[in-house]
Amino acid sequence: MRFDIAPYIEAFKSRRVAVTALLGFSSGLPLALTGGTLQAWLSVSGIDIKTIGLFVLVGMPYTLKFLWSPFMDRFVPPWLGRRRGWMVITQISLMLGIIAMAFSPPSSVPFALAVFALFTAFFSASQDIVVDAYRTDILREKERGFGVAVFVTGYRVALLVSGAFALILSDRIGWQNTYLLMAGVMSVGIVSALFGPETEEKVSPPRSLEEAVIGPLRDYFSKQGALSLLILIVLYKLGDAYAGALTTAFLIKGVGFSATDVGTLNKGLGLACVMLGAFFGGALMVRLGLFRSLLAFGILQMVSNLSFMALALTGKSYAMLVFAVAFENLSGGMGTAAFVSLLMAMCSVRFSATQYALLSSLAALGRIFIAPSSGFLVEAVGWANFFLITTFTALPGLWLLLRLKGAVEGLRHD
Repeated sequence: MRFDIAPYIEAFKSRRVAVTALLGFSSGLPLALTGGTLQAWLSVSGIDIKTIGLFVLVGMPYTLKFLWSPFMDRFVPPWLGRRRGWMVITQISLMLGIIAMAFSPPSSVPFALAVFALFTAFFSASQDIVVDAYRTDILREKERGFGVAVFVTGYRVALLVSGAFALILSDRIGWQNTYLLMAGVMSVGIVSALFGPETEEKVSPPRSLEEAVIGPLRDYFSKQGALSLLILIVLYKLGDAYAGALTTAFLIKGVGFSATDVGTLNKGLGLACVMLGAFFGGALMVRLGLFRSLLAFGILQMVSNLSFMALALTGKSYAMLVFAVAFENLSGGMGTAAFVSLLMAMCSVRFSATQYALLSSLAALGRIFIAPSSGFLVEAVGWANFFLITTFTALPGLWLLLRLKGAVEGLRHD
């Protein structure tokens, strides 16, 4: 059988895919500035741990963003259309919020810093809403795997820039200048929104806010197997998330690796392998299609949990650690490429902001509810058996996927 490379080249050269990479960077940049980097600033400024703990609440908009996503489906800014217009509004607001944080030192005005951090987090979550919708709208079926891969890569690079790189900069140019520089870097998002392509499908927005709220639900549940697909979203990455809940604790407390080992191999190597896996998965999706990719990558995700079981049985082995981390993150990156493509395929262009926000929030439910039980399970059965059980946890999602083959293959095509 002759191998046709043309679809791969076409997807890789796509302007839509390139813009998606820049938007991934724009989405990832603000997260650490209101999270880990902000905590570091508070810590070196002598803020007490109770106050630092309260600052975690500024991240609430990321959890609640589905509440105002209908607003962004319903209303169209007077420039650049429904998606790109909202992107520019949120990105300019983010620049202003980060600048305001820069001029609010925690040692003198902690409350003002908290307000501006909340403002920044709100517009960061709002940017995520519209970027997810725009990505869903513009990427063609054959481009979705590659699109997700470059988005994840851009997002992860941005986390390094606003996380590790910002911490290094703060020691050299100070916190205020660091945050001002990060505000300037946000211009990447504005440029990508200004020069990004408009959606090919011309769609009229909801005619009222009521339709923007009810319409996405009515539209979604008109699909074949709608309820079962929602259950699939919860179950598909459940085993992967369950095993990942205590990975760092396992490597340090369960096996005896140092924090440096974990930081270098689990975090550094893991990051590289996630991005490589996302790219490899995106490339395979061009040939395999959505259903076969979900099935193949889901099986790999499940089997990768056994590598940590092997590490638990082997003990402190650097070779086994490298293998387990590489295998788990490669398969996880591939699974993410397919899973996000599934979420995108489940959305209708007219309501993509609301539908994607709701579906992505639903996808986190399994992790939120099952992860707290992980410590109790380890205490009861030990680390090796824990990872064996997490492997079996992936089976219901794969079984349901097989049952829903027709529904998955019938999702939105371009």
